[in-house]
Amino acid sequence: MVPSLTEAVAETGPGLLVGATDWCSHPAGLDATRVGGTKNPAVERIVRLAPDLVLANEEENRPADLDALRAAGLEVLVTRIRTLDEGFTELDRVLTRGCGLPRPRWLDEARAAWRDVRPAAPVRAVVPVWRRPWMVLGRDTFAADVLARLGVANVWQDHPERYPALPLAELNGCGADLVVLPDEPYRFTAEDGPEAFPGLPCALVDGRHLTWYGPSLVRAPAVLGDALRAALT
Repeated sequence: MVPSLTEAVAETGPGLLVGATDWCSHPAGLDATRVGGTKNPAVERIVRLAPDLVLANEEENRPADLDALRAAGLEVLVTRIRTLDEGFTELDRVLTRGCGLPRPRWLDEARAAWRDVRPAAPVRAVVPVWRRPWMVLGRDTFAADVLARLGVANVWQDHPERYPALPLAELNGCGADLVVLPDEPYRFTAEDGPEAFPGLPCALVDGRHLTWYGPSLVRAPAVLGDALRAALT
């Protein structure tokens, strides 16, 4: 019920997946019954598939839906991933303990890729995730931790909310050095986003490499690092 977990399972144990959300776009050509969205799953359809295990996440999926699946007799494994280290730990738990698979090589490659990262000179950034209203990364988020490993400090890291909605004037006046614009959940593009932050460099980044925990973590340091350097040079 989480796109990144779907990709992790599909890459590690092809054939195990019987269902995936409509938002599960990787790997290409995924052959699994679609079961609605992460926030509005077709609970009855999932129950009819009779899976041995449902994979979920405490941020992506609603407790009421998970409770309904449990009430129908299904086992639900709920992950909590708010840092890169938690991502590695939970991926191991999902794949080896939850799915009974050998630890995948890509997970060790991802750990090594991030272990070798040398942060660039520190910069302060605003990281919008939505527009109309403007919403940004606040405290305690996986994406902010990923950026911190690359030398990018989230200006709103100490905000009491995890995804605060803030006026655009406040975002422009917070003293940031950079704006990081991912292409999901809101699809920021060169024509939709940078114009709202005159005078600030904007890094357009691949949202999958910023927010997904799975095989994409292997290339994420290089992909994100290139985008950040391009914006700051």
